[in-house]
Amino acid sequence: MTTKTPLNRRTVALAAAALTATLGLSGSAWAQAKDPVKVGLLSSKSGVFAQQGEEVIRAVKFAIEEANAKGGVDGRKVEVAEADDEGTPDAGRRVAEKLARDGYNLLIGAIPSSISLALGPNLERWDAAYFVVASKSDKITGDSCKPRMFRTNHSDAMDIAMISEWAKGFKEKTYASMAADYVWGRDSAESFAKAVKAQGKEIKLQLYAPLGTKDFSPFIAQLKEAKVDAIWVAETGRDAIAFVKQAAEFGLIPQTKLIGHSLILNFMINGTDKLLEGTPGTTGYTPDIDNPRNKAFVAAWKAKFNRLPTDNEGQAYNGAQVMFDGVRLAKSAKPGDVAKALSGAKLDTIYGAGLTMRAADNQLVLPNYVGRAKVADGVLRPVIEQSFPPSLAPAASPLCKM
Repeated sequence: MTTKTPLNRRTVALAAAALTATLGLSGSAWAQAKDPVKVGLLSSKSGVFAQQGEEVIRAVKFAIEEANAKGGVDGRKVEVAEADDEGTPDAGRRVAEKLARDGYNLLIGAIPSSISLALGPNLERWDAAYFVVASKSDKITGDSCKPRMFRTNHSDAMDIAMISEWAKGFKEKTYASMAADYVWGRDSAESFAKAVKAQGKEIKLQLYAPLGTKDFSPFIAQLKEAKVDAIWVAETGRDAIAFVKQAAEFGLIPQTKLIGHSLILNFMINGTDKLLEGTPGTTGYTPDIDNPRNKAFVAAWKAKFNRLPTDNEGQAYNGAQVMFDGVRLAKSAKPGDVAKALSGAKLDTIYGAGLTMRAADNQLVLPNYVGRAKVADGVLRPVIEQSFPPSLAPAASPLCKM
């Protein structure tokens, strides 16, 4: 038979004192800790941009996990809350406000420019800052620029400046264009036409398809009839995938060469089987960018996911890193402090070292790239063939008034 030894009062008192001391130390440690970096990650989990949104969300969360594994950012733990912007401005604005009001006021992740433009005017009121990682509209860094909105990917104007330079090397003599019927598509087609005409070459046909076009056969018939050497394609997303598949079905390709503006994105290459293999085009990011920081990112990504990062994933990871750089420079996680510290800063990024976050419009001035869809590392993907320096980027728009 066992007997229980009663606890004496001294033992109980010592235990209580020890517990009180432990709790006191714990409370003291938390009190001395720096405020966390609270990231509001909004992107498309549903809607037209859901696939791209999935890639952006994955990359931002990877950047956060990586930072926390290294002790946080400026000694601060990074916390994240997610929301589905549904690919629409109304939903994007609604969920962004909730994230900001809940304290997750370093916002990042929307795909379409319409959402980014909807967030900008509200940032001061929400006490938030916003990092654009995929939206390309020139209005974001033009007449709709805001002191707390930063773009870390290429703008339309940066792409168009590169296209003008790139076109100088084209060998074909006659061209047509097939573009989306909104500002981006029309600007792209007109800029391409101006570039090739300057080389003494001919644009025989310019076509514009409404967003959401499912049947491209009338456009394809006209393109076949034009009998051109190459077609400039400024279509993206599901529309681009539909166009490429139907162009093959009706015999337009591979007989006629395609040249793409945002056409050879990873998810569009994957969505068209091997139909885009060999197609040249613009690309915002590839794992081939040759610098130590990008090599380290690619190696870490491959170790976790057993594959290379996509263009959307690389651009989103870069945006998260710029956000973290702002926290380090400000020595603060407050959006206003981060915004002030980033404006005009020189940053080391996966695109290279010493890149400028231009104070005039909060555009990260990046090198730019054209590539070709071909097999590398065992997968069909965009591979860089030409690089263009940051100096090629056009000056900040005079319409931007910070």
